[in-house]
Amino acid sequence: MFIDQQPSIDEQLNTLHESLEFVLVPGLNDSGPDHWQSIWHARFPNWKRVSQTRWSTPDIDGWLAAINRTLEECTRPAILIGHSLGALASYNAAFCHDRRISGVFLVAPAEPMRFELEHRVYPLPLNVPSVVVASHDDPLMAFDRAEAWAHHWGSDLVDVGFAGHINAESGFGPWPYGLNVLYRFAEKLAGLCPI
Repeated sequence: MFIDQQPSIDEQLNTLHESLEFVLVPGLNDSGPDHWQSIWHARFPNWKRVSQTRWSTPDIDGWLAAINRTLEECTRPAILIGHSLGALASYNAAFCHDRRISGVFLVAPAEPMRFELEHRVYPLPLNVPSVVVASHDDPLMAFDRAEAWAHHWGSDLVDVGFAGHINAESGFGPWPYGLNVLYRFAEKLAGLCPI
């Protein structure tokens, strides 16, 4: 009897890592040990993670400088995987036409007005493929606003239902569904990236 064994998500993402860099971009106050970003980084230690010293200060320029430092270490096109304020910073880095970025995966982006970023986040299409993952009861951005931003940015919208801010406090630790959505997005990007 023949059994068709599909490679695990870990094997599939590790294969994609041969052509893409995965860069985690935490939000305000960084992502604690129970947050899906930290769990994914522990699971995939070859992924990069943006680091900085002022996580509690919502300074978009500080986030962008940290993203730039991390991108300088990349040897392949990068997917930025941002959460909350980190999603807005990832959007901004991609909007500025950084050629090192092949796509952005924006999870629970915060409402730009919450951080006085209306002048840095525009209702204009991104020049790279993007995904917005949004929740119907996110306290940092109403779903209809996330839907509108996704439309403006030309992003695919992934509706995760009632999931709070899609963080550890909302019960999102390992978040296998998110990892699968990221895999499908990265697989499309890998097909678009020059080899």
